Amino acid sequence: IFIYLIMIYLLIGRDVSPQRVDGFSNKCVFITGCDSGFGNLLARRLDRKGLRVIAACLTEKGASDLSAAASPALKTLMLDVTDSESIRRAAEFVSREVGERGLWGLVNNAGRSVPIGPTDWMQLEDFTKVLDVNLIGVIDVTLQFLPLLKKAQGRVVNVARGYCLSKWGVEAFSDSLRRDMQHFGIKVSIIEPGFFKTGVTQLDLIEADLRRLWTRLPQDMLVMITFICFYLSDVKAQEFSMGIFCCPDIAKVTRCMEHALTARFPRTRYSAGWDAKLFWIPLSYLPSFVSDFVISIRGVICRCPL
Repeated sequence: IFIYLIMIYLLIGRDVSPQRVDGFSNKCVFITGCDSGFGNLLARRLDRKGLRVIAACLTEKGASDLSAAASPALKTLMLDVTDSESIRRAAEFVSREVGERGLWGLVNNAGRSVPIGPTDWMQLEDFTKVLDVNLIGVIDVTLQFLPLLKKAQGRVVNVARGYCLSKWGVEAFSDSLRRDMQHFGIKVSIIEPGFFKTGVTQLDLIEADLRRLWTRLPQDMLVMITFICFYLSDVKAQEFSMGIFCCPDIAKVTRCMEHALTARFPRTRYSAGWDAKLFWIPLSYLPSFVSDFVISIRGVICRCPL
């Protein structure tokens, strides 16, 4: 109990440095995934604070809506983080904008949550669709923007989101990047959000994709009544968790991003949301058999007869 209380203090009670860097008007931040959610809100917040913001959107509508909601100083561009050529064009655009001053901040925020489902419902292409955005996209964008970040001795802020494979990958990549880039004066922070009400956590989209996975299952799996019941209960547990944990205040995440970009001494990791602080992160430090048991309880609680 004593150790757990110390962990809560470190996660919640520790004050972050109030000191901020100077010269916001001369600092440029590039943010991916700005059509909606965290990226959209962060772009508008930083724009109001006087930073030069270049917001990358996937759709024309997302770009036009953001431009209408921000000052004329904010610039948008189209970007598909799964397309290296699209990333190259974005890097060239940003390079022309920042010149020799370089890029102060890169926020890898773009992400997706589907396809997602029980492992044996999935195919390789399902994993690839998520990893291409949430992990490979993060790596590709970062590598192509590193020369600009080195010029400014800037910041990289990576959002560790998505289901486990991409989340662990972003964590590992960020740790390696932080250690390699410290010699160039570049600081790397990881945002570890809990459940928040964004496009990534829309239950109707997740349920629709689960139905898609279900319809393509082979017949021999469909007749395994016991296992099907288990999987259905696990799906219900996921929905139950999101319903309880999902927080509508996404500013809790963007405040972490903002601190990582503007604080003189940014933190390595930021946990946003009470569920991240009090449940998911403490759970990750427990022995595997304990965390496995706690996660399985969700299925027991939500288990329903077929």
